[in-house]
Amino acid sequence: MSFADFTPFSVDADGVEIFGWKGGDGPPLLLLHGHPQTHRIWDRCAARLAEHFTVVATDLRGYGRSAKPASDPSHAPYSKRAMAADQVAVMRHFGFDRFLLCAHDRGARVAHRMALDYPDAVERMMLLDIAPTLAMYEATDRTFATAYFHWFFLIQPEPLPETLIGADPETYVKSVMGGRHAGLEPFEPDALRAYCDALRAPGAVHAMCEDYRASATIDLEHDRADLERGRKIGCPLRVLWGAEGVVARCFDPLREWQRVARDVSGRALPCGHYIPEEAPDALIAEIHDFFEADESGERMVRSERRVNEHRA
Repeated sequence: MSFADFTPFSVDADGVEIFGWKGGDGPPLLLLHGHPQTHRIWDRCAARLAEHFTVVATDLRGYGRSAKPASDPSHAPYSKRAMAADQVAVMRHFGFDRFLLCAHDRGARVAHRMALDYPDAVERMMLLDIAPTLAMYEATDRTFATAYFHWFFLIQPEPLPETLIGADPETYVKSVMGGRHAGLEPFEPDALRAYCDALRAPGAVHAMCEDYRASATIDLEHDRADLERGRKIGCPLRVLWGAEGVVARCFDPLREWQRVARDVSGRALPCGHYIPEEAPDALIAEIHDFFEADESGERMVRSERRVNEHRA
């Protein structure tokens, strides 16, 4: 396991316990996972990144070993605004008022909101294999709805999805993840078991559904409000997507992000949706390039100095 030299932690983020691992040395880098996964998506990346960065890899609220708070009819406890606040609290707990951010899938939606709500906290941001939530819902067609059926299944009123998934979480995990471009081959058996086990935890399925229900309701309200006010992501943004994935097939990721951010670059990688597990070498190279960490360490030092000066 690539987190062997990391230290586990649990941070109280305004009453919600967020679990994660911290390791390495250098500029702070927060890693966020997607659905239906945990911090284990970074197994092939974490140790190598820790050679250049102080890596913090968490489980989002509702996922993995993080808390699964009660929700409400508005789904606000699982809004990306609430989930972003969790992660900022974690980084502040460790003394990082400003940090780098790389996030995949659901975590990337949390990161999108974080960059808007906490513009002084996010120095640079990398988002993996998503287009903005509002853009994806507004452009939904049969191809997308078929491939991303879970988006529309999980938002159904409880207890329908909770009951069906809860009866056999392993089948759900393997069907959703194995139904993508590369099947189940990219996932280490131990990591795959961890994803299945995490979904068996009390409240986990409901929390996952609430995450998606929030994205289809309150999150869209927040996104539309930003558009009406002309608010855009201000930090440098790098977007990467899988050339063989659904996002590439149904959307133009670079163009969609250019509509909501001021400084955007990006490209497709030769893989499907699960970039950290399908293409870790390519991803790490992109991280070093974009976050200014090279083998000599010179640019890394400059980045770390900027972070320390900001904290001072």
